[in-house]
Amino acid sequence: MVSKKEYNSTIEIQEGTKISLKDNLLIVSGPKGESSRAFAHPKVIISINNKEINLKTVGNVSKREKKILNTFTAHIKNMVGGVSKTYNYKLKVCSGHFPMSLSMDKENILIKNFLGEKIPRKVKLINNVNVNIDGDIISISSVDKELAGRMSSSIEQATRITNKDRRRFMDGIWIIEKGIQNE
Repeated sequence: MVSKKEYNSTIEIQEGTKISLKDNLLIVSGPKGESSRAFAHPKVIISINNKEINLKTVGNVSKREKKILNTFTAHIKNMVGGVSKTYNYKLKVCSGHFPMSLSMDKENILIKNFLGEKIPRKVKLINNVNVNIDGDIISISSVDKELAGRMSSSIEQATRITNKDRRRFMDGIWIIEKGIQNE
């Protein structure tokens, strides 16, 4: 069933944040960095006024277009928030019997001696994500919420244990904290 109602959404732009829209590519830049993303849907129009971004639906609107409008709104809010305050994740290295060691080069994070394995496990680094290793704590920060989450989850998944009892084998790298940096 199609409803003929129009849906609108407005997002206020914080001071110090610059936004530009070229075709369907929205570019948000601020004091912490720059983020860009393509927003393309035939029934959702994005426009920029003085200090706000307006999203509205066009034509007959169903629940699907309303969902897409709300998704676009959430993505834009994350972009605007990320260029002023970075998204941070903290991971902890937990090892029982075999002590793990981490090292980082330009392209990979190497996880050595995980469960006594001779060959190190590799996690590829993602561009625009800062990774710091300080003892048994890994700090990840980025302007893009999705990239920071993807990097932390790929590190966590690299040390996933299969075919063993999880109550007994608790070694791994685990996310212990995530949030926004308030500086």
